[in-house]
Amino acid sequence: MSDWCNTDTGEAVYRSLDAIKNLRIKVHLERVTTTATLSMHFQQEVLTQQDGGAIELKPLTSQAQSGDNEEQVVVGWQEKLFSQYEMELFQNEAACQTPLDRQYHKEVTALNKAKGRQNNRIFTYTDYDRYTNYHPLQQLQQGNDLLTTTKSRPTFLAERMASVRHRRQDRRTMDSSFPKSKIINWEPSEDFMRSSHEMNSVMQTMHIMADLGPPGKLGQKENECLLVTVKTDGNGTIIVKPDFNKGKEPYRITTEGTNKEVWRLTVDNVSAPMKTEEKEREKHLYKDLLVRHKDFPNSLVGQDFEMPPPGILRYLINGEIVSAKGFEYDNLYIDYIMELPNNWSSLPMQSHSGVTHTSRTKALGKDNVAYFCCPFTFEAFYMTEKESEESVPHWPVLYFKVLSLDAWQRYRTEGYGYLLFPDTAGKHTQTCHTWRPVQTGTASAMRRFFIGGSPELEDHSYVRIPGHFKGERLSRLGFSTESSGSVTFNLHCIQQSKAFVDSATSKRRRHYVADHTQGFSHHDTLLSTMDAFQRARRKMQEVRESLPRDFIASASQLQI
Repeated sequence: MSDWCNTDTGEAVYRSLDAIKNLRIKVHLERVTTTATLSMHFQQEVLTQQDGGAIELKPLTSQAQSGDNEEQVVVGWQEKLFSQYEMELFQNEAACQTPLDRQYHKEVTALNKAKGRQNNRIFTYTDYDRYTNYHPLQQLQQGNDLLTTTKSRPTFLAERMASVRHRRQDRRTMDSSFPKSKIINWEPSEDFMRSSHEMNSVMQTMHIMADLGPPGKLGQKENECLLVTVKTDGNGTIIVKPDFNKGKEPYRITTEGTNKEVWRLTVDNVSAPMKTEEKEREKHLYKDLLVRHKDFPNSLVGQDFEMPPPGILRYLINGEIVSAKGFEYDNLYIDYIMELPNNWSSLPMQSHSGVTHTSRTKALGKDNVAYFCCPFTFEAFYMTEKESEESVPHWPVLYFKVLSLDAWQRYRTEGYGYLLFPDTAGKHTQTCHTWRPVQTGTASAMRRFFIGGSPELEDHSYVRIPGHFKGERLSRLGFSTESSGSVTFNLHCIQQSKAFVDSATSKRRRHYVADHTQGFSHHDTLLSTMDAFQRARRKMQEVRESLPRDFIASASQLQI
């Protein structure tokens, strides 16, 4: 019989943008035959025809009524269909203990006064019922991937605990006329995976059951069989087990006991699809929703940005002096000052200098580190009148000096250094190494140790090439220094210019702005190359002038 049945009873995961209340599932249950009756009928045929030598099998007709052999029901989400057992149980008001039981009593009474229940064997357990709560305790027996019934029942303690859990839950009366359902975008989702514990904590469940007992013995709990389980997490994910047949062969259900019966189960999704105009309307609604979500941050920020005038680059830096390490003495603080090159300016209230607090060092590996975490903000503007290729921008520089101070108010210069501001926007972390001037002899070292004080620079820009230096060579002959520690900076740079967003700017202007705002490293390399070439050319000219004239004349004659 496995040739005509579907053996794939695994669960399927779907996603739907529509409400779960619009889900409709059609369950078709059909009895194939009773295996015990078939065996007895075959034996009778063999005994009656064994004298003739040939056996003729006549069609087997079931002795049960036609309504017991086949049933088809369309079930909605959390729609309650009572079984025969529940109809008999909830008729007695004395047996109803919880608000849910009393609600079921009213519904059963209304059904008895009307035409009775429309279903016969198929019924449901909703998420409010006790069966859903102790369902993990029941293990459905499966053989060869086929559905079978089970006689395992939960313990009395499990039933009482489930009753206590839902004692205060009230179930709203569900309308007998269900609205027209619409399920859209039903596609299996393979990438949706969750653990069982996480699913059980948020999932809502509905079970579609069947009473597979003999025609005269309906309403016994041991004859109940689980047909379909539907779960949802409320976010559009729907799990169906077993999956819809979708034109495949029906599932096979085999009962237990002496009279083993075989049933065929077909599960189909009969939710009404959306019309074309409804799909288009929903598509436009989602499109408008996405546009509103996109415009919402813009509405919070606004569009009234303060733009600098044309031809001016606004440079804003939010920096942080993070730490200093590798210095000789403890209790360090840093004194710093900004320097603006040519064509750069700042606001009158802008501070160009500052000092950090004193920080004690602590051991970190082999180094002693002093943490400052001192923030600073600096804003400057770059502007040039002539857009010539010879105009090369130089970026602002931060000069700093690291000092130490002890309990006797003795301060010592621990090191000098400088930080060249980045030429690109974004986050940067830079570590600057320092040095300090020293004097020869032991007297300077003893003075530094006992009374403090040490050689200092009159001009902090002497750490680098000073901006006011106009000569060709900067000589540091005879200047003694000693390497000291390092200072770490965190920098967040912002560049703003109208040329960045002005689409009408010419290509030459865009290249000019890009060269002046992002190409400092390239200009620096070009300048160093040109300076080296000029120095080499001057040396060749000096060597040529120092040679005797007769030697130069003889060399020229040899070349000819």
